[in-house]
Amino acid sequence: MRIAMIAMSGIRACDTELLQLGLTLPGFVQRSKTIASLPSLGLLTLAGMTPAKHSVDYIEVPDIRRMPELPRQYDLAAISSFSAQANEAYALCDRFAALGVPTVIGGLHVSCCPDEAASHATAVCIGEGELQWSQILQDAERGVLKEFYGSREDAMNLADAPMPAYEKLDLDRYNRITVQTSRGCPHQCEFCASSILYGQGRYRQKPIERVLAEIDKVCSLWEKPFIEFADDNSFVNRKYWKELLPELKKRQLRWFTETDISVAEDSELLHLMRDSGCAQVLIGLESPDGKTLDGVEMRNNWKRKRLERYKETVRTIQAHGVTVNGCFVLGLDGQGPECFDAVYEFVEDSGLYEVQVTLQTPFPGTPLYRRLEAAGRILEPGNWKKCTLFDINFQPTDMTVEQLRCGFHRLVKRLYSDEFTHFRRENFRRQYRSDRRNSTAVA
Repeated sequence: MRIAMIAMSGIRACDTELLQLGLTLPGFVQRSKTIASLPSLGLLTLAGMTPAKHSVDYIEVPDIRRMPELPRQYDLAAISSFSAQANEAYALCDRFAALGVPTVIGGLHVSCCPDEAASHATAVCIGEGELQWSQILQDAERGVLKEFYGSREDAMNLADAPMPAYEKLDLDRYNRITVQTSRGCPHQCEFCASSILYGQGRYRQKPIERVLAEIDKVCSLWEKPFIEFADDNSFVNRKYWKELLPELKKRQLRWFTETDISVAEDSELLHLMRDSGCAQVLIGLESPDGKTLDGVEMRNNWKRKRLERYKETVRTIQAHGVTVNGCFVLGLDGQGPECFDAVYEFVEDSGLYEVQVTLQTPFPGTPLYRRLEAAGRILEPGNWKKCTLFDINFQPTDMTVEQLRCGFHRLVKRLYSDEFTHFRRENFRRQYRSDRRNSTAVA
């Protein structure tokens, strides 16, 4: 068979004013463009486990849009999509169906809304695709694709993780390459789709030798690649990373990942991270206010209990030469119009090198969506186009929708102005030089 693997990439937003702001505030869209430029690790992994008798083409959906008509030469189209792109993915399924090309669709969104997806796709892959892909291929070959494959409860053993087919990518197109070391997160944040839907409360680690094999393959294709670890929370198992990081150092990489503030508790780990090429860590701080942090992390209020350490954590990590991208969510329950100034002041006082602000987003399948739906606070149920992190589809508790929207716009303008962006970058460099001088003097 000839198989098209289509990634629904790109950043979406319905708020046209915010989109226009992004054009004039490059700092605001910098991280979004980075995310948009990442290839689909899920599809590359399925391509890697596809028998050689089949041919596979990896295609980004923007390339499909530029085609005068859909390609007809495929025997199967596999599509991966998030919520904001779901309708576009369904339309693509319908167009392929009109050409007689069967489709299989997967990803976080369709794992939560399989019946919705089945009204467009020939087959729906629920949960982790590696567990179902071989059977899907066999059934597609025989022309007997089932409507549904898999379940959200099934969990992949990462010791059996296939090698992603990185060679399918256009080597000149991608500036960051994704590698995964773990799945899941011990913190169950109410709004997080990924860790709850795929983690199921379980944290799974890929064997170090498999991670290094993937990185070595990436290094064989790209000279001095930048690695983005596609983990929800990388440093849960510090012993694992203290074995992995010296190996990364040998490969002279630069890399990025996501973690929580507990990484600042381990100076040895921070030194190893810096020496192995860690450029930045992204940390979900969510809010600088304890009242609005209460209940965000559902297991034991982990983030609320550590709020007092937030600023110290940022300074400790950055003193080791690793920049921090602090993430904040606006529109949490209990937040009033004062929250925008509070976030700005925290960023200014903490010395954060980078900041990411998003709007609370009720993704389907999350506890947040269920809670807001039960309370009648979802403004447009089923309008997945607003699952962008930059659009409002719920009723806030302590301000109006318009106050949230306008306050968010003003905050974006302040945070990502050239002046404040320059201040943050220079502040980091100045503080890091000072810390280095002080540590040298002590030594």
